[in-house]
Amino acid sequence: MSIHALTDSWTMTRRELAHWARQPVQLTVNLVFAVMLLLMFGYLIGGGRGVDGAYVDYLVPGMLALTMAFGLESTLLAVTQDLNKGVIDRFRSMPMANGAVLVGRAAADMLQSALTLAVLIGVGHALGWRTHGGVGAFLGAVGLLLLFRFAMLWIGIELALVAGKPELVQAVQILVWPVGFLSNVIAEPGSMPDWLGTVVEWNPMSQTATAVRDLFGNPGGEPGHVWAAVAWPLALLALFFPLAVRRFGRLSA
Repeated sequence: MSIHALTDSWTMTRRELAHWARQPVQLTVNLVFAVMLLLMFGYLIGGGRGVDGAYVDYLVPGMLALTMAFGLESTLLAVTQDLNKGVIDRFRSMPMANGAVLVGRAAADMLQSALTLAVLIGVGHALGWRTHGGVGAFLGAVGLLLLFRFAMLWIGIELALVAGKPELVQAVQILVWPVGFLSNVIAEPGSMPDWLGTVVEWNPMSQTATAVRDLFGNPGGEPGHVWAAVAWPLALLALFFPLAVRRFGRLSA
């Protein structure tokens, strides 16, 4: 990437970050929503059926993975709003690197995701969750979560460019929740019917959750899932990244 493209991308990133200062409510709502999910499943719904060990140690890594997937919704909304306000068209008419808008969007979303992870990890510790691996394993788990979020981000950008209108985003969001909960984030697949447990185990989110549990030294972790937790996001990126870039390039200036 050229210096010109990097400068343009940083300008777009600063634009997205400036929205945090001007509209802190949206950022706060996203953080509070993630914390509410963790508390709700931990205290109201969490029963730990099929979990060998403390349920909070099983739940927190799963909720970290689930939150990374649900971040897709904020990406969808932000991109479709920019499209309908004509913001992206104006940027494309300027002497700017073609992909700078998408890079700026991606960078800002990843910063927000890192902040969300930090908050949830702090709340998890307050609930009694503990990790039992070393610093390297901890950082590796965080890296897997952010890699999963990065893949979800580009899926969100592609779906937003396809949907085009904020009204259609709601229809896409309806699909996110079943896919998110059709995983092992809150319950062991062994406690489910065989056919459902098989589907759950193949969910990319389940692979990430299982891998980070192993790295954190928590119940439900299984050695060998790290490779799957890397392969799934990379495969999704290989599919959706070029689709999003190509579709963005075809937008009328």
